[in-house]
Amino acid sequence: MFVERPRGPEPDPSVISMLKTLSPSTLGHLTDFGFPRGLRPLFTPIKIVGPAVTVRIPHMDSAAVHAVMDIVQPGDVVVVDQSGDDERAPWGSLVTTAAMAKQIAGAVVQGGVTDVSQLEAWRFPIFFRSYTALTTRILGIEGAINVPVTIGGVVVRPGDVIWADENGIAVMTPEDAARWAPIVAEKEAAEPALLDRIRAGESLATLSGARELLRRNAAKEA
Repeated sequence: MFVERPRGPEPDPSVISMLKTLSPSTLGHLTDFGFPRGLRPLFTPIKIVGPAVTVRIPHMDSAAVHAVMDIVQPGDVVVVDQSGDDERAPWGSLVTTAAMAKQIAGAVVQGGVTDVSQLEAWRFPIFFRSYTALTTRILGIEGAINVPVTIGGVVVRPGDVIWADENGIAVMTPEDAARWAPIVAEKEAAEPALLDRIRAGESLATLSGARELLRRNAAKEA
């Protein structure tokens, strides 16, 4: 059965613009949630920020990946859940050409990619599991668009903000993105002065608070 549902909620464009200047690795200092694991970027440096349009396919049938290119909008991020199959590539030069023509922001594929030389030359932003010559087929048996999917152990819902660079990927609801973006921006703005203080000889452990936390724990044990 093929399922196609409406788009998810649209994130605030100003939040998307802010995240494009920031790194998800800074968010990794603040929360443990929403970081898919085990995917790698096609090239570095790389940046992907935009709302998720999700696709779920059975391991061999990638008809829904082709179909999603009819509905994507500029700035979207296509997220492909391949039902646990890391061995096949649902994404290659044809899909990339369609994605670039639609001006989407990038793709995250829980699976393989192929036609690697073309994709690297075109510099289309994509995260994926593996390189492979074994591809999917266009069978049209089953697939789903704009349904919850799982990527790298993280559930991605339609409209979730995909925020990725060479350090990795973060997934947030539009509401969480709006909440975290100014906090991350403030933290990154403070970092140059902190680096200068470390270069000048101040203690990293003191500046980070690690020394005080260790002192408290040592006092408890005593």
